[in-house]
Amino acid sequence: MVTVHKITTAQELLETAGLGRCELVRGELVIMTPAGFEHGNIVFNISGPLRSFLKKNRLGLGTGAETGFQIGHDPDTVRAPDLGFVCAERVPSERPCGFFQGAPDLAVEVVSPSDRASDVLAKVQDWLSAGCRVVWLVDPAKRTVSVYDNRNQVVTRTESDELTGGDVLPGFRLPVAEIFEA
Repeated sequence: MVTVHKITTAQELLETAGLGRCELVRGELVIMTPAGFEHGNIVFNISGPLRSFLKKNRLGLGTGAETGFQIGHDPDTVRAPDLGFVCAERVPSERPCGFFQGAPDLAVEVVSPSDRASDVLAKVQDWLSAGCRVVWLVDPAKRTVSVYDNRNQVVTRTESDELTGGDVLPGFRLPVAEIFEA
C-alpha cells in the first residue's frame, strides 16, 4: 500500500482516471495492490448468495468491490468495501453516479496477505464510526468471519458456523465453510 499526497478531496478522486484500486483516507490517497486470486474467489463466494438473497427479498442494493462510499468530509474519506449493502430506504430514487454519501449498512472486507492488522482494524472502525451497522471481516488465513456491529460487539464465526444477516439482512444465512470453498 502506497500513500500519495496529490489528491485530497473526493471530487478530485472521482475526476481522476487510471489510478487503479485506491481509497481516500482523511485527505490522503492510498493506492492498494490488486487483490489476489483467493481474495477474489472468497468475494465471489459471498456475493452470489448475497445477490440471490437481495433479489428475492428486495431489501436494498448490493455493491461490488471498487464502489466508493464517502464517509468523511474536510478532510475527505472515501472507502471501498469488497462488498457492500445499502438498505432500500437509504437508496436515493436516482442512483448516484459518483460516490455514495455515507456508509453502507453492511461492509464486507476480505483480508489480503499484504494487509497490516492495524490498517484492517482502522478500516473496520472507519466504517462503524461512519454509521455502518455491520462489518464482516473475512480472514482467509484463519478461515473465520468476524462480525463487528455498531454496538462495538464482535463475534467470530468459524467454518463450523453459519454467517447470518442479523438485523441488517434478516433471514440471510451462509455456512462459513462455503465462503472458503475453492
